[in-house]
Amino acid sequence: MSDQAALEALAAQVLAAARSAGAAEAVVVASRSSETQLQRRDGRVEQASEAVSRGLGLSLLVDDRWTSNGTSDVRPEALAAFVKRSVEVARVLEPDPDRRLPDPSACGRGATEAALDLCDPVVTARTVDDRAAAAEALEAAIAARPAGEVVSASAWVAEGHSDHVRLTSAGFADATAGGWFGWGGGTTLRDGERRPEAATGFSARYLADLPTADEVAVDLQRQAAERLGAGPMPSGTYPLVVQNRVAGRILGLLAGPLSGAALHDGRSCLHDKLDAVIGSSLLTIEDDPVVARGLASHPWDGDGLRAVPRTVVSNGVLRSFYLSTYYARKLGRPATTGGRSNWLVPAGRQALSETLAALPGAVLVTGFLGGNANSATGDFSFGIRGMWLERGEPVRPLSEMNLSGNLLTLFPRLIALGDDPWRWSSVRSPSLVFDAAQFSGR
Repeated sequence: MSDQAALEALAAQVLAAARSAGAAEAVVVASRSSETQLQRRDGRVEQASEAVSRGLGLSLLVDDRWTSNGTSDVRPEALAAFVKRSVEVARVLEPDPDRRLPDPSACGRGATEAALDLCDPVVTARTVDDRAAAAEALEAAIAARPAGEVVSASAWVAEGHSDHVRLTSAGFADATAGGWFGWGGGTTLRDGERRPEAATGFSARYLADLPTADEVAVDLQRQAAERLGAGPMPSGTYPLVVQNRVAGRILGLLAGPLSGAALHDGRSCLHDKLDAVIGSSLLTIEDDPVVARGLASHPWDGDGLRAVPRTVVSNGVLRSFYLSTYYARKLGRPATTGGRSNWLVPAGRQALSETLAALPGAVLVTGFLGGNANSATGDFSFGIRGMWLERGEPVRPLSEMNLSGNLLTLFPRLIALGDDPWRWSSVRSPSLVFDAAQFSGR
């Protein structure tokens, strides 16, 4: 029996047990995943691991009471006890009339497995020797491109594969599979008394979509060079350039306030902004859960709703919230989907280099270090590292600085989009240029 067939049989068994135990409605999600990692440091294998896990999630409705539970123990005797305890737990909870399965007509596939193309056939054929050879090649490429006095350097490769089966008492039954690959490296440098560190990494559904070992090494070398001599500059208001690879952190400020939970609990600064302007006309965000080889692509969402592309923001106008079936009922609104998938931001038409050359000075943010954001007010504060640019040319590396502001005032200040969309993330965004932002330094 194949892994997927075994998961389907397991899910059917648990669903039948839940109905027999008194569940009026039930959802079973059975999954199996495997992951391998190999890391080399300074010419030696530092870490090698392989893990295979199997899990099962059970959500059920008993006497108008809803509960969700999970287990990794899928032995028959353990599952029987698990189902029994889940039903018992449900019976002591408060009734919640909004907890129901979605309308079956809204459930199903948004795309075929072939169209999603989430599983490179290579992922199940790779051997230990293949991964070892890849790690050695990457380590050699990194060693050939030092960015200064290197204290230590590492290279890593990782890959994984998963199968998911979803079964509901309303008749929904489907399965999906996916794979992924990643590799990258890190380095520690000597910079006087300081020991700055740099790291890079890339992920993709297909092995061939990853950058080459030399390209990874060049990226790490560039990042490491930016750490040398880094320090704060005077506090003030400066033009802000958010590098494409970290643009998801800034765009992610919108995710919290757009959620059904934040809207329902009164913790969203965007609660009254549907169809209102929240950013400049350059701000457009498409959520596409069925884009081929997308790192966050899927055929159906957490409720089993059919995955469909939707516009989140169009030319600065907010067009959609993230409403699961549950929060849609509580808010009296149509359900959309409970969580974001791939966010696609259109690239600009002008070369980023030309845009930056027109700025007398700007802070280029290449990384975020901790921080916090308040979905109720829109306020945020992040530690940053990056580079001070003058007419697009790097002048000095920056660290020990904070970027702060409010999303409701930041996004209207978006003045340009780069021509460089980042391909190795679920947020495929180009670099973002804002005419002003507040920084604290020295």
